[in-house]
Amino acid sequence: MSDPAMKLYMVPLAPNPTKVMLYIAERAAAGTELPIEQVVVNTLKGRHKEPEHLARNPFGTLPVLEREDGSHLVESLAIVEYLEDRFPDGALREADVERRARSRDMERIVDLRIAAPMSNYVHAAKSPLGLPPDPAAAAAIEKGLQAPLDYLEAALEDGRPLLTGARAAIADCTMQASLQFLRFIDADLFGDRPNLRAWDARYRERPAAQAVLKW
Repeated sequence: MSDPAMKLYMVPLAPNPTKVMLYIAERAAAGTELPIEQVVVNTLKGRHKEPEHLARNPFGTLPVLEREDGSHLVESLAIVEYLEDRFPDGALREADVERRARSRDMERIVDLRIAAPMSNYVHAAKSPLGLPPDPAAAAAIEKGLQAPLDYLEAALEDGRPLLTGARAAIADCTMQASLQFLRFIDADLFGDRPNLRAWDARYRERPAAQAVLKW
């Protein structure tokens, strides 16, 4: 891939960029090298607030996918779904409509009920951005996470190796990206959930995880 046609602007630790990075790595491990150059935007130095980045994304967030025509996509799931549609051979989506629906449902459960609260927990407990700790908010978030984590624990009870079955899905990328953010502050919210812990260990041994995850 000597001359990538697209650019993914990202920062390695943040959950949403990491989700897309894991997705790209999963596609590569499955045999499809997507023509995307990954470009770090240093958020600790405020590069995401500079005019150059705001021209790509007026919200100042990451990731951002810059396409060949200079247009941009700024939401992580939209980026992944675009790449699924654009490069369908070897895509992570299920071919069967019923299995695809269940996979999408799992991704939404993970993203909205687990990943987003986990990010808020990190900032309330020990923010990498230097925000003041809020122990009460962190405790409330942890309490709210119990039901969705129980849902995943129960789903894995049937012995499936990954969150939706035998194949990697977007839900796996989303979940693992958030767990890396937790590990960065040495936090563990799994509790007594052996199925989730086994899934976590399995996923982190995958080539995609080994290529992307740093914590």
